[in-house]
Parts: sequence; C-alpha cells; structure tokens
Amino acid sequence: MRIIPAIDLIHGRCVRLYQGDYKKATQVADDPEAQLQRFIDSGAEMVHIVDLDGARTGLPEQLPLIAALCSQSSIPIEVGGGIRNLQTVERYLEAGVSRVVLGTAAIEDKAFLQTALTQYGAAVAVGVDAKEGKVATRGWEKVTETDYLLFSKELETMGAQTIIFTDIAKDGTMAGPNLEAFQRLKTEVQCRIVASGGIRHMDDIQALSDIGIEEAIVGKAIYEGRIVLRGSRR
Repeated sequence: MRIIPAIDLIHGRCVRLYQGDYKKATQVADDPEAQLQRFIDSGAEMVHIVDLDGARTGLPEQLPLIAALCSQSSIPIEVGGGIRNLQTVERYLEAGVSRVVLGTAAIEDKAFLQTALTQYGAAVAVGVDAKEGKVATRGWEKVTETDYLLFSKELETMGAQTIIFTDIAKDGTMAGPNLEAFQRLKTEVQCRIVASGGIRHMDDIQALSDIGIEEAIVGKAIYEGRIVLRGSRR
C-alpha cells in the first residue's frame, strides 16, 4: 500500500475541508514548500496536491506555486483542481507534474477527456467524487445525477488507467473510508483504484489493502499524527 499525503491549497495556504465544504476550511500548515519537504523527509513516495481555488473557477489558479513545488521535489507530484482543457494539462506536465487528475471536465467534456486519456495515458487520472452515490463536480458544489459506479465503468471503456475515488461525506471527517464503495469498484472496474476520504488510522489502510487497493490519499490523519509515513507500507 502506497500512502500519498495530500496538500490542499486555497490562496496559497495548506488547508483541509470538512465534507468538501469551503466554509469549513481549516489551515493545517503555513508554508506549502516546507510542508512538501516534511512529507519527503518522512518517506512519502508521491504527494497529492489539489488546487481548491481552481476547482471552483475552472482555472489553474495555483500553477505558479505548484510549479515551484515541483522544482523542489525529489518525488512525483500529482495535481487536481481546475484542469479542464489540454492546454492546462500540458502546462502542468511541462511544470514537472507526474500525474494530472481530471474531475469536473471528465464528466462535462467527454471529448476532452478522451483526447487527454489517449494522448497522455498513465499521466492522466480521473477523480470520481461522489455524494450519496452521485458524482459531484465544480469543487464538489454541484451534484449530478450520474452514478459513481456507472461513470467509473465508462471511464474504463474510455481507457482510464487510474481512478481516484472520494466519498465526499467521509472526506475530512475521520469516520473511516467507504469500504463498501471501494469493494464494488475493485470488483467491477479493472482500473487502478486510489482511495481517498475518511481514512483515520493504519487499520483503515489495512482494510483497504485487504480489498486490493494499492494507493490511498491521506490528509487529516497525517496532519494530526494518526498516520505516519515512514515505515507505513505493509
């Protein structure tokens, strides 16, 4: 199991949201560059960065900061939030991002999604963020009528190799991941499934590993010291 620590950015600050609510943002670190280095020093193999401003506006609001983080990083960085056209994908990859995560555009612009998957392959992941089983977009502020499992199966047919699944109701709550949803995804979809949302401690990591999940994005539990990166692989 590879544990991927998360850095969520609003106005250049590291924050955590509760159930995706921007009004419930808590600052968890002052300096993103220092936080990235702490993760690297702690043994992280990859870092997950979300441009929360970009997720709302549809623009790469934090691109200069993320480019600076990539330039200092000795490990791969994946980025999501506000990536809605090929130009933005290319700008992030040119800046040194190893994997871009498509969210809103993946469901709203299938032509762009297909082109990105075809052109960039494993460098493109798709974030499937669900609220009560329905896919949410635009910084989780809009909920569609699209079922998360059906959408994930469609992504597989389009050639997606990696899906990052988040149950929004679990995100930031420290209530444990939605193991049932991850079990269904792992059983019915052949893509790599990355877990996100609600992970509290190593028992949750082990439960996900037992299902067959190989990567998990962890935020609050790492910032609160409940999960440590060094020696965390099992």
